[in-house]
Amino acid sequence: MKSIAALQSIVTPWSDGLEPSDAELDAIKVEMPLILAEVELLDALISQLDRPASEFDARRIRRARNRVLAARRDLANRPAAMTVPGDAA
Repeated sequence: MKSIAALQSIVTPWSDGLEPSDAELDAIKVEMPLILAEVELLDALISQLDRPASEFDARRIRRARNRVLAARRDLANRPAAMTVPGDAA
């Protein structure tokens, strides 16, 4: 039996440059409240997939949406001094 081996090099070679830079980590830190609010909203919506909606579930989704909107507002209205180098805004 013959062994199967790759004849070409790896498509994406591993290198030390794959780690996020400090600027990227700072941008993630600034956006973390929005990310967490979106995860909470997604969790509330996923919990609705396999059961009928109740008043409690509707309230949970509404509050999660309000948190996402508030986090987006805070992120959009942050002072210019808090901008991160390499930020797209």
